[in-house]
Amino acid sequence: MTRTLLPRRQFLQGCSAAIAAMAGAKLTNLAFAKQDNPSDTLVVIFLRGGWDALNVVPPMDGDDRGFYEKARPDLKISNLLRLNDQFGLHPAMSPLYDLYQAGKAGIIHSVGLNYDTRSHFDAQDYIELGTPGSKSTTSGWITRHLQTTGISSILPVVSTTGQPMSLLNFVPTVSISTPDEFSLWDNGLRDSHMNALRQLYAGESLIHRAGARTLDALDIVRPLNGNTYQPANGAYYNDDELGIQLKTIAQMIKLDAGLRVAAVDFGGWDTHEYQNSGNEGYMADLLNSLASGLANFYLDLDPGYTEKLSVVVISEFGRRLVQNDSYGTDHGHGSVMLTLGGNVNGGQVFGSFPGLHNDQLYDHADLAITTDYRSVLGELLSKRMGNADIEAVFPGFSGNYNPLGIYR
Repeated sequence: MTRTLLPRRQFLQGCSAAIAAMAGAKLTNLAFAKQDNPSDTLVVIFLRGGWDALNVVPPMDGDDRGFYEKARPDLKISNLLRLNDQFGLHPAMSPLYDLYQAGKAGIIHSVGLNYDTRSHFDAQDYIELGTPGSKSTTSGWITRHLQTTGISSILPVVSTTGQPMSLLNFVPTVSISTPDEFSLWDNGLRDSHMNALRQLYAGESLIHRAGARTLDALDIVRPLNGNTYQPANGAYYNDDELGIQLKTIAQMIKLDAGLRVAAVDFGGWDTHEYQNSGNEGYMADLLNSLASGLANFYLDLDPGYTEKLSVVVISEFGRRLVQNDSYGTDHGHGSVMLTLGGNVNGGQVFGSFPGLHNDQLYDHADLAITTDYRSVLGELLSKRMGNADIEAVFPGFSGNYNPLGIYR
């Protein structure tokens, strides 16, 4: 077989085209933060599809347990992991239970988007824009946080899948699914070629600056390219959607390059049919994947990085209390959020539970919301991310901001 060697000029033209493509398609979720920023690394995990919070953290005893079991004769969860006198945790979440008991993980119940919509797309947009009821907002809540705290073009903030609305209109940006996929060196790029490419992108136009930022990002990620990653402390990442993403983020954190925000998507939570069979089944598999991913992520980063780590897990809404005829649950309202990190006042269930009697349900159908999700995120930003300007991040909300004491 004859091997064709491209002339240097033609090779650089090809690399330049690749960089332009990366600048347009990949530079969508990487921001760059100041290296001396004292704030935590924030990891936001969005569970796309609206998870069934009432089967994740069901009531254990009393009248509410009776209402729950009556509404879900086929879907009710038993053998719960006791969280407190009121609630239990789905047994498939057992990998996370030790961290809860150790005070490293907390749960916020009856929380969510306090706006009346059962549309996945609308609810996700409202949450990620940070402006419930308005889609005309031109930036996401993470974008406004980063802009408010001051951002330079040195160190990255990462998203592992696409461009979430929470980072809308944050420039510069990049998306990295795995380190090996964010590389030009597989194409034979040498340092001399990189120097030539930097000369090509030395201008001040938008394309020049985007290309230069892409080259900076390639340099940052380059030490990870082609290396088999070995997690610390015996941690093991499942080869699934979430495990792959969390492994990428762990590697980026361990670069000690000043990672400040990582956005992760984990889909599949729209459980209209055959949600579970007893404690097993489709949703149990998802929950175990979530719990295993989080537990191993924390183990991998402990203790060197966990004291400056804040993880928050959110979904667009919960599900109806009453199971449907297809052994599933339909779009609801109130939900549950999870938080994890070295500075969480964990081992607690936060928030006020409204009850499951018909008169206590939202629209006589759903778990009511007693905590606006922006209060949780606002407290996280204020206590752990060095940003007390709640009004700038969540316009019109500061008067309703009510911290729950989740973070130290």
